[in-house]
Amino acid sequence: MKRRLTKSAAYAATALMLSMPLRAAAAGDRAEGPLTLEKTIQLVRNNNPSLKASADEITAADARVTRSRSSLFPQITASAGYTYLDPVSEMSIGGSVPLQFIPNNNYDAKVTAKATIFDFGKRGNSIDIAQSGKKSAEHSLEIARRDLSLQAVQLFYGILFLHENIRVEQKEIAALNKALEFSTKRYKAGSATRFDLLSTEVRIAAARSKALDLEHALHRSELTLRRLTGIADNYPLTLQGSFSATPASAADAGLVARALERRPELKLSREAEITAAKRRALAGKEGMPVVTGSISYGTANGYQPDITEMRKNIAGNVHIEIPLFTGFRNRADRQEAAALMHAASQRRLDTEQQVKTEVEEMLDAVQTASKKIMTTDAQVKQAELAAEHARTRYTNGMATTLDLLDTEASLSQAELARIQATYEYVINSYTLKKATGEVFW
Repeated sequence: MKRRLTKSAAYAATALMLSMPLRAAAAGDRAEGPLTLEKTIQLVRNNNPSLKASADEITAADARVTRSRSSLFPQITASAGYTYLDPVSEMSIGGSVPLQFIPNNNYDAKVTAKATIFDFGKRGNSIDIAQSGKKSAEHSLEIARRDLSLQAVQLFYGILFLHENIRVEQKEIAALNKALEFSTKRYKAGSATRFDLLSTEVRIAAARSKALDLEHALHRSELTLRRLTGIADNYPLTLQGSFSATPASAADAGLVARALERRPELKLSREAEITAAKRRALAGKEGMPVVTGSISYGTANGYQPDITEMRKNIAGNVHIEIPLFTGFRNRADRQEAAALMHAASQRRLDTEQQVKTEVEEMLDAVQTASKKIMTTDAQVKQAELAAEHARTRYTNGMATTLDLLDTEASLSQAELARIQATYEYVINSYTLKKATGEVFW
């Protein structure tokens, strides 16, 4: 039983290792009044730095889309320069003054517009790849939100679970103290032995030790919750939620199909497959010609008859570039793109299989936890009745101290088992929602 409690407490403190240090929440992000599950998830979403980083990545991806589209527009530049030449070409006829063809001081200023006229769709493929990258960033943000929301759920109900465990331990300690009081009276009256007193005291010490462990786990979980939500240490932390659960049959009709349609991991893997296909298409066009054109307008000197006079000029250019040999680079790029596309397809298939398995496993886990709740309810009722009879018999001197202690321990174990089953049912229900892609934040 102690091992089960330790494991359950570990569930509640999982986020301690996964969460990151957060700054104190701003005044608008503080929880006003009791902290509900919805408010907890909202605070985590508002304050967690990893979500802010994911949002910044979407902004960066959007900037990459804009950058890729810039290739559709002319690139306009302005330039100016000065060049000094000496000697320069000149000619003298019959001893006359030499005729200089190029000035020593050359000045040039122009504005040039350059654009790609035709590239067999390379720019379109690059834009598609950038847009796919933005969609991937959006899916990644959705995954991060969902995972943090599930962590918040686990931590929220983990704290409620620890509170319930502590309540049961305190209830057992109170019952044992009452038993010790009866044992002391009977010992003084000579109808009980010192062994009876020691047995009761040992049970009380063990229960108190277990309660201390639970209180320590509770304190750690509350610290983690503060860090996740950004709630300051000096701000009261009061959870408002019900730990009770009414088992319901989880219908498996269409769950897998909905999961395959809604899970962000599958959306991300499909987007990766699309990106790989676009990269393969782009690699297949690397050996195609590229036609560019440019036009310049400016002013310069060096024109006859007065080579020092600055004159306006215009220049146009059409350029075609045909790759003839690139050292087998294009072939290697095509091979790489084809391999990456096949890998992306395999990852998508693997993700689909994982999703199907996860949905089936969590559906079975929810159904099992539901059955456990009904079973443990019967166990608690039987243990409560047995404990009531044992107390009456012990008071009347018809039962030994060990009989009473055993029945009290059995009652505590039955109540803890019911709490454990309820906790598992709640957590598995939310995990099933996550497995099917249902939004619960």
